[in-house]
Amino acid sequence: MPLWVESFIVGLTAVIMLTGLLGLIIPIFPGNVVIWLAALIFGLVTGFDTLGWWMFALITLLMLIATTIDNVLMGAKAHANGATWIAIVLAMLGGIAGSFLFPPLGGLIASPLILFGMEYWRNKDAKQTFRIIKGMIFGWGMAFLARFSLGVVMIALWIIWAFS
Repeated sequence: MPLWVESFIVGLTAVIMLTGLLGLIIPIFPGNVVIWLAALIFGLVTGFDTLGWWMFALITLLMLIATTIDNVLMGAKAHANGATWIAIVLAMLGGIAGSFLFPPLGGLIASPLILFGMEYWRNKDAKQTFRIIKGMIFGWGMAFLARFSLGVVMIALWIIWAFS
């Protein structure tokens, strides 16, 4: 493969990965999946050598962890502050629906509103309900930090793969 083609592929992959990483700022954007897809396409185009397979396997594992950690941390923090699991699940489903119906902020608005409504209806205590919402938002923040950190590690693994 000519050097200019290889350089173009590496540059394009890097741009897509950085877009995925920066896209993590939007909670519903699957940035870690975008990073993973860029690594997969890079491997398919350039070929998987032994190091490439190992790096891609690690990148895949990190992507799977990153895609589940968001809901786990958000739900766990809301539950630790008193939310019921049914309210958490319905808030997550409402967030997903809101993201599709009113992108890009629909999910960010729908999820806490649904959780607030369900928990206030259940316990009739606004102070407790706000504590639950704060827990959910804190969980979102923790999840962002975890997903962003995992995205950085995924990109670092790709850099080792691409430049070795």
